[in-house]
Amino acid sequence: MIVYQADKESFLRQCNDEEIEEVIRASFKAATKGDVGESEVRSWRESLRYVARALSHHSIPNDIGVAVEFILPQSKKRIDVVLTGHAEDGSPHVIIVELKQWSTIKPTKRDAIVELREGQPLVHPSYQAWSYAAFLEGFNEAVHEGKLQLHPCAYLHNYVPDGVIDSPHYQPYIERAPLFLKSTGDLERLRSFISQYTSKGDGATVLAELENGRIRPSKALADDVHRLLKGNSSFALLDEQKHVFEAAKAACAQAHASGKPRVVIVEGGPGTGKSIVAVNLLAALRDGLTVKYISKNAAPRAVYSNTLIQTPENAHLVHLFGGSGSFTESAQNAYDVLVVDEAHRLTEKSGFYGNLGTHQIQELINAALCSVFFIDEDQRVTLKDVGTKEAIRDFAIARGATVEEYVLSSQFRCAGSDGYLAWLDDVLQIRTTANTTLEEINYDFQVFDDPATLHTAIEAKNSGNRARVVAGYCWPWNSKKNSKEMDIVIGNYRRQWNLNEDGSLWIISPESIDQVGCIHTCQGLEVDYIGVIIGPDLVMEDGALMTVPRARDRHDKTMKGYVKLSKSHPAHAAELADTIIKNTYRTLMTRGMKGCYVYATDPQVAAYFRARLQHAAAIERAVEVEA
Repeated sequence: MIVYQADKESFLRQCNDEEIEEVIRASFKAATKGDVGESEVRSWRESLRYVARALSHHSIPNDIGVAVEFILPQSKKRIDVVLTGHAEDGSPHVIIVELKQWSTIKPTKRDAIVELREGQPLVHPSYQAWSYAAFLEGFNEAVHEGKLQLHPCAYLHNYVPDGVIDSPHYQPYIERAPLFLKSTGDLERLRSFISQYTSKGDGATVLAELENGRIRPSKALADDVHRLLKGNSSFALLDEQKHVFEAAKAACAQAHASGKPRVVIVEGGPGTGKSIVAVNLLAALRDGLTVKYISKNAAPRAVYSNTLIQTPENAHLVHLFGGSGSFTESAQNAYDVLVVDEAHRLTEKSGFYGNLGTHQIQELINAALCSVFFIDEDQRVTLKDVGTKEAIRDFAIARGATVEEYVLSSQFRCAGSDGYLAWLDDVLQIRTTANTTLEEINYDFQVFDDPATLHTAIEAKNSGNRARVVAGYCWPWNSKKNSKEMDIVIGNYRRQWNLNEDGSLWIISPESIDQVGCIHTCQGLEVDYIGVIIGPDLVMEDGALMTVPRARDRHDKTMKGYVKLSKSHPAHAAELADTIIKNTYRTLMTRGMKGCYVYATDPQVAAYFRARLQHAAAIERAVEVEA
């Protein structure tokens, strides 16, 4: 969708004779039935006059196309400015312009990431422009069949060249999307860049072809995904996983062929391979289906997309991964397939303030002909998590969709055994099971007397970058504002929470072994050994594990709404908080494939865990004596 479009002559006239920002705002309201904030209006006022200045040159024809706010299909992403026309040889071209008002940035070591200010990581504008072009090349038929040629660039009209924004670290993306800064030379270079592809004008026809291009995956995109999945052992399907994958893929094909919606529910505990099956379903791109992997939690999609992409050459595949909150305004059947991982983490409302949309499950089912939900209800870890099988069924039936259900039961984490999970449920007093011991389960579970010793033990296990320490969110994140401050302080043990620089990739960043992660940076992911610091939100009283919601840090969003709920419905609030806190530690303690090391701030909790292990050892010795 294009919010505003005109030819150069009309655009310049409106910039000179009218308030162009109000013209764009009126067009935005008419096109989207919504509005924008004053900051965006100011951004249009500031930046579009620089665009007008660049276009005010005789080498650029008056009839090139000018589009402002091109909304990418199947996305909320908007391209700032699109310029269209024909080159000297008559070929049609599209110029994508990313505008920024920045005047300074801080560099980072992360690929394509800058910091606008302390603690605010953003993608480099050249990467941003190039990624938009890559999306259109992958999904717009008019582009990937060669009818239109794309040329991304970034224009930072307030930024004086300083060797930072244009440093060698960012050159791979600047080469793909040229960067134009605040200098007379760069203004002339930008004009030359534009005229090179639009010298014969007639931009309206190009804009129309771009906007009306059919949305379907290109063969090149599908082949790239197929090659990367087949060549990466991280995504190999085993036994039951292969069976569920084929069944889900068949459901997608049936929905596409019949035009009738289908919903697939795949249930599985930690380590059953839900995410591996989910990522493999991107292979449906080869069948000509538009597919996207979705997760509420940023960490799984960041890690899996990073594992699949691997190199900057494949960075365009990032568009195949997205969050669950971007479907509030999606048209029905906008996608052929939506693969929803960690579906238990879905919430009712979307948006930063939790005030957008109706219900994420409903929106996802509505947005795709076939939606596939991977779920483990025992991993709901916030008060707002509403993802349940029952809710998915209800919304599917309301839409008239056929529902299929499958179960992944084989354990590939926790030393390949469901027994550890059952024992853990019994120990955490989530539910009583017959697994009171770890007998015959080859799993390394240890209790430590202090967190420093635990952390040292985990560091010793960090072979191949496969061991991490995590904790309950009971300590403030002081280092977020002051990188020199420590967060988790227990006696002489002083560590920081996961650094901003690592973001959602904390669990695979080599340096992150020094920090402590939380539920948000490890859920849905796995390592060989996990160290878990149990905070004061879990204590022992009269032989029972008791949860203490108020011991969580006040900034912990997983408990947001607890205080208000505890006043109106105290019993329900207490029950819900108990479930959330125990589920959190259950989830943290099942991130390790080979072992879990535990430290508890409450000595009685540590003694309780140790007693359960001693009980197991006693039974084993008794059996040996009888034999």
